[in-house]
Amino acid sequence: MKQLRWGVLGVAGIALKAVIPAIQRSANGRLLAIASRTRERAAESAGRLGIPRAYGSYEAMLADPEVEAVYIPLPNSMHREWTLRCAEAGKHVLCEKPLALTAANAEEMIAACRRHGVVLMEAFMYRFHPRTLRVAELAAQGALGEIRLVRASFTFRVRSPDNIRLNPDLGGGSLYDVGCYGVNVSRMLLGEPTTAFAFGRIGAGGVDEVLGAVLRFEGDRVAVVDCGLTLSRREEVEVVGDGGRLVVPTAFLPGVADAELHMFVDQERKVLTVPGVDQYQVMVEQFAEVARGDAPPLLPPEDAVANLRAIEALLRSLRSARAEEVGRRDA
Repeated sequence: MKQLRWGVLGVAGIALKAVIPAIQRSANGRLLAIASRTRERAAESAGRLGIPRAYGSYEAMLADPEVEAVYIPLPNSMHREWTLRCAEAGKHVLCEKPLALTAANAEEMIAACRRHGVVLMEAFMYRFHPRTLRVAELAAQGALGEIRLVRASFTFRVRSPDNIRLNPDLGGGSLYDVGCYGVNVSRMLLGEPTTAFAFGRIGAGGVDEVLGAVLRFEGDRVAVVDCGLTLSRREEVEVVGDGGRLVVPTAFLPGVADAELHMFVDQERKVLTVPGVDQYQVMVEQFAEVARGDAPPLLPPEDAVANLRAIEALLRSLRSARAEEVGRRDA
């Protein structure tokens, strides 16, 4: 099996703690290089994590002809620029969510990657977990009857006022950071929303620190999403049909232990258990298969465009205090 040779742009925590170890454990990938804006930071991370090459600039790593694929964990505001640069350098791109700050920017990134013949994927790791696939399967099979409501919550407390999540210039805010998960899982189960309404708390830094949202889908089906950067930790999805419901605890970051689903049908509660996996490892292995042309993408980049259309509508609603049409082009 020919391994995909990876490089990482930046030394963000998600890269150092989750994605780099996943690449190093993957059966079809090899982590070759890491880059930072200073040679010292790159070298420190490379030495600690056993990465062969360290670069003191992003440009230098993109010039390495042996790096085939790049993982981008940079601040949200930098995703577009560096995806375009990776594409121009002929590198496949796995980019952290949200793929961009607008649907239009995401479409531009997709077009650039296609033009240069490279793969682009959004790093929504929870979508690759077998429990998530099982939830989608149960819903599609009608195990809960017709799905009428999805409720998704993801909140936690940012401790430092200097955290990039609180910086509007870097694409901060609770909706971009964790609310995007709730929007994504709602779309996975209900299709594409038509209308969005949101209200929330804008912090002193100018980003949405807490947000509550309602998305309306065809057939008067509804998703209720809440997210926050200043609340206690909550992470749950509930899928409600006219014949039963599912509750998914630790829905997005279940760890590597066996993961549970709680299913309620006719007043009977059943606990379904899915064997534990490293969802980051599953994601990078699937990405490598796609990059090698051995498999179709489980999560095509157009899904990121649709997610951003819903997010943009919610942000417009937050400002206008009225319901907004999803996908409106004059945003």
